[in-house]
Amino acid sequence: MTEGVLWAIFAGLMLGLYALPEKFTKGFKYENTWSLFFLLTMFVVPIIASVTLIQGFGEIFGNMPTDIWVKMGLTSFLWGIGVMMWSKAINHIGLSLGFSIFIGTIILVGSLLPFIEDGLPPSNVLTFILLGILVVLLGVILNGKAGLTREKDEAKIASEGTPAKGSMVTGIMIAVVGGLLATGFSYANAAGRPYLHEASVAQGNADWITAVAVMFPIFISGGIVMTAYFLWQLNAKNAWGEFKTPAFGKNLFLILIMAVFHYAASALFAYAAFKLGASGNTVGYAIFNTASVATAIVSGIVTKEWVSASPKARNLLYGGLGCMVVGIIIVAYANGLG
Repeated sequence: MTEGVLWAIFAGLMLGLYALPEKFTKGFKYENTWSLFFLLTMFVVPIIASVTLIQGFGEIFGNMPTDIWVKMGLTSFLWGIGVMMWSKAINHIGLSLGFSIFIGTIILVGSLLPFIEDGLPPSNVLTFILLGILVVLLGVILNGKAGLTREKDEAKIASEGTPAKGSMVTGIMIAVVGGLLATGFSYANAAGRPYLHEASVAQGNADWITAVAVMFPIFISGGIVMTAYFLWQLNAKNAWGEFKTPAFGKNLFLILIMAVFHYAASALFAYAAFKLGASGNTVGYAIFNTASVATAIVSGIVTKEWVSASPKARNLLYGGLGCMVVGIIIVAYANGLG
């Protein structure tokens, strides 16, 4: 169990940091940065990783039952829409709060979805899992209040000549809806892992290769909607010319780091869920996402997203983070009971 928890936390750290390099790109519009990111993280990185690392790649996926393809494909497609919406939410409410609301929603819903495939755990385990998730919910609410308070603080500064960010309410709504759709990732992992693990091991692959195999259909399916959206956006915003910036090489390097971290974080979560056992999809998903929220909040503070916020707003943010950490400790304890 301990190994699974540690891998889930490490994966969450990587997910919490993956968007940070985006702050240092230059000469790119929003559409340029995220279209290149999604191209790399959804297609280039997973295809190279899968073909290179998975022994018997063609046979494993060629023999995968149609119903598993459909389950993973549809729910991953929804996940793709959700992640795309989350990237929009960051523009409105910043990195730390964007992660808090988006990932908090994912924790609340996505941690329960695997029960559809895996079945319910014993009543004592289920009770503590639900209690932990409720504590996480309190943390999400506090983080939402922190964001609204920060918006008021920034509005005061804006009236004195400093521009404020986009609408906080709009950003929170985008993050919540995106989070609900993004829970398709959790279900896709639960639906595909049993077959892919058995098929992968039968081809002589190590246990951890299953995580790479699970990510392949998830990322390819999720990437379809993102690619279509950003091709449309690049045309609509006349942004193709922005790729000619002198900073393209630096931007490509930074975005490649984002892509590798994002993909690796997801694959490590799948491995952590396997190591955590029967309730691993639920417990691992909760730990993984909460660790990413904590990392993103610290990153947001370090990059001065909350420099204009009042002590009240910051205290709400810290209180929300505290609740999320306590909730995850309860969820981890529940897994130990199982």
